[in-house]
Amino acid sequence: MIMQDTAVFLKVRGIMPSIQRIQIYNYIHGRKDHPSVDMIFSALSSQIPTLSKTTVYNTLKSFVEAGIATPVIIDENEIRYDADTHMHGHFKCESCGNIFDFTNDFTKLDAPEIKNFIIKEYHIYLKGICTSCQMTTN
Repeated sequence: MIMQDTAVFLKVRGIMPSIQRIQIYNYIHGRKDHPSVDMIFSALSSQIPTLSKTTVYNTLKSFVEAGIATPVIIDENEIRYDADTHMHGHFKCESCGNIFDFTNDFTKLDAPEIKNFIIKEYHIYLKGICTSCQMTTN
């Protein structure tokens, strides 16, 4: 996104745009690797000398609260972030650590135990070995 467009996007969602918030959103929006706080900080700290990890944490928290980012928690000790808030699942490769998006018709969940429940949120996380890592280990 262009900085001006991102500023408007954030403002409409109740987030006061700042250079740090705009850069952090543009960074996660333009990526498919679901970056962590450390990855974001490492990538942006040279461009924004005043950036701190606390700023990154707080900014991501505000993005999650505004519904413009989703935390991806596949492992207890790591939180990654996704700007794609559409319904989709995540697959984490146990070998390379990459996280891949996948889609499915999640509306066809066959769970009679919760037939009349109202589902407001769901998380589908799978772990295994991606095809690239399978080829390198054979």
